[in-house]
Order: sequence, then structure tokens, then C-alpha cells
Amino acid sequence: MKKLQLTMYLNEADQIGDIPLHEDIVRRLLHFEIAGATVTRGLMGYGKHGKVHRKRLFGVSDDRPIVITAIDDERRIRPILTELKAVVIEGLITLHEVEIV
Repeated sequence: MKKLQLTMYLNEADQIGDIPLHEDIVRRLLHFEIAGATVTRGLMGYGKHGKVHRKRLFGVSDDRPIVITAIDDERRIRPILTELKAVVIEGLITLHEVEIV
């Protein structure tokens, strides 16, 4: 069975208003009745600016990477892309066709 995988790459410190961006996005995905979403906090990473983000001494973070993954039918994923592109300013959004086994 073919589905679309929506993946968003953000930073831990990204906000929309007073809440973390990843929380806002998960709520939007739920509102659009996307089958499910997972938020993963990365240990280390970097983006187009070339600054490495990682956990520092005593567990203090310097804005670690966040990845949000959702998989559903194309007819459910496509309608939310406009909203997501409007709020993911510094991040990256990708779509991949996946096969559910």
C-alpha cells in the first residue's frame, strides 16, 4: 500500500507565538486528521547555516534538531502543506512516497 511520508526538520527553539513550533504542527496535523505524527529530538545536527547544534555540558541544549514525521494518504497530506510552509520558516519540509508493509 502506497502512502506519503511528510518529514519536517526544525530546531528545538523554533516558536510560533508562545508555544514550540513542533507542538503547533502536531496539533495542526491532528486537526487535519492525519493518521499519526512522531516528533523526534536529534542528538546533533546542522542545517544550511552550517552551525552544529548539540547537547552541551550538564545537558544544556544549544537548539538541537527536531524532526516531525507523519505518514498518510496523499489526499490527506497535500491539503495541509500550504499551512505548514507558512509556519516552517527556517526548516525543511520533504515528501516521500513510502510503501506500508
